[in-house]
Amino acid sequence: MAFTVALGILMAGICPAVLCFPDGTLGRDTLFHEDQVNRTQLESLTLASINNDFAFSLYKELALKNPDKNIVFSPLSISAALAIVSLGAKGNTLQEILEGLKFNLTETPEADIHQDFRYILSILSQPEDQVQISTGNALFINKCLQILAEFKEKARALYQTEAFTADFQQSREAEKLINDYVSNQTQGKIKGLISDLDERTSMVLVNYIFFKGKWKMPFNPRVTLESAFYLDEKRSVKVPMMKNKAPTTPYFWDKELSCSVVELKYTGNASALFILPDQGRMQQVEASLQPETLRKWKDSLRPRKIDVLYLPKFLVSTDYSLEDVFPELGIKEVFSTQADLSAIAGTNNLTVSQVVHKAVLDVAETGTEAAAATGANFLVRRRTTVLFNRPFLMFVSRTDVHTTLFMAKVTNPK
Repeated sequence: MAFTVALGILMAGICPAVLCFPDGTLGRDTLFHEDQVNRTQLESLTLASINNDFAFSLYKELALKNPDKNIVFSPLSISAALAIVSLGAKGNTLQEILEGLKFNLTETPEADIHQDFRYILSILSQPEDQVQISTGNALFINKCLQILAEFKEKARALYQTEAFTADFQQSREAEKLINDYVSNQTQGKIKGLISDLDERTSMVLVNYIFFKGKWKMPFNPRVTLESAFYLDEKRSVKVPMMKNKAPTTPYFWDKELSCSVVELKYTGNASALFILPDQGRMQQVEASLQPETLRKWKDSLRPRKIDVLYLPKFLVSTDYSLEDVFPELGIKEVFSTQADLSAIAGTNNLTVSQVVHKAVLDVAETGTEAAAATGANFLVRRRTTVLFNRPFLMFVSRTDVHTTLFMAKVTNPK
């Protein structure tokens, strides 16, 4: 199963000077002593909860603007990119960005926010034998834009950001440079992230996450059959439906919200949480989405032997222009002429003109065999068949840092 996203933030302004800035990585030296970044499990849990709060707020806006459509995005990709922008922001612009990301600045100092992101991203960047996660950031900077040393150093030390010069007057060449970079980093899954670059563009910030995981209990491709997936009470489409017979997996029936919660684990430190509302209950479940709800679901999961689990095999992709969505979350000034991004280049002529986000979700049968969970220790009081043949929600998390990497709503697997 693969999950791939990329996000680009385009900034427009007037070039004030000639940039003396080499291509390549900004470096990986530390700006802070290591003992300052030894984050505790409690701190990572706090960031995870805040990131979930942001994810659900953004999800609700996307669902409102895209009714009855598939939704796929990475809250971590988006929040990390905005956090980098906040490094260059001041005053109300800075406050709006961080509060829009759901941080309480009276409880969490700005420096701690960036250190928490640094901790999460450093864990994700470490090689993993069983789950493949690749994440990173890159700045594409107009050759005539002078970037402040402090901004470069913070972006380098906290977010391991690469930097490249680009000539945005040659828009096609600049687009190719950026899109080729993103395509290479996401193994060809994300193509054409940036298009129709404005000649006033001064800088493009790119964030990407590539995820590939193998199910602990893989589905057998030989038993995948065409079956009906119900878009609503009247319409359906035929989809390849995967089948797993008698798996023992964490399960919870939420009586209050009328939905089934199933966790499918990957080999390694990752899992996927699937939420299947009863027919006609999706809006009720969506309205209840908040960190406490997700915490309740995870805390209530218990290993259960399911008679048959059916899950559609699908590949869906989405793309969004988030500059139309962020103002609903309180992030407004950064898109206006009042934006104060003077900590980037020392001038007040930069604004964010566009935020594009593309995501691809590919769910299939593939997986590596692992030791089966013991089912003999659990008493099944009634037969349980879980059939994902109607719209459902999906969360992919890195379990060791309790972080939601991706969130999806599948309304039509086709």
